[in-house]
Amino acid sequence: MIAKSSKILAAFFLLIFLTDCSNGFFKKVDTRKRPTNMQERARQNVEEGRGVSINKILSRRGNTNFQFSSSNPMWRASLETLDFMPMATVDYAGGMIISDWYSDNSGSSNESLKITVRFLSNEVRSDSIKIIVHKKICKSNSSCNTTVLENSTISQELRSTIIRKAALIEKVDKEKK
Repeated sequence: MIAKSSKILAAFFLLIFLTDCSNGFFKKVDTRKRPTNMQERARQNVEEGRGVSINKILSRRGNTNFQFSSSNPMWRASLETLDFMPMATVDYAGGMIISDWYSDNSGSSNESLKITVRFLSNEVRSDSIKIIVHKKICKSNSSCNTTVLENSTISQELRSTIIRKAALIEKVDKEKK
């Protein structure tokens, strides 16, 4: 019984493999159009775009869209603006800066702020960043209340400061070039 079922299973897999090969996995090639010399065949593959050449690799070297954080004015301006706060997460690839809870020592030590900056674009515009401000008020060590400050003056001031600094950084970078 087991031998019969294994034969059926093997025949089934052989049938699938053979039909898969005919569907384009192995393409038919006219050998009259393919050179028999290995070097000529390699050269033809490169010309048709199927191979790799050193010239192709070197010519692609400067055609990337990746922009390093040191050349992004919005990123640099945000870090300069928030440099007084301890940072919890700074992720350029993810486009996010998250500060740790911060409170200044002026009077109310039971209040602290956490600021999140999300980068939506690399352009120096006010809609290129989203700033979220959280406020935590603790009455005791075990009793804390956290709220999101929607459209707060803190987030508006941070946004305008970051945009101004980014514009200045961008201007200085263009003058250097």
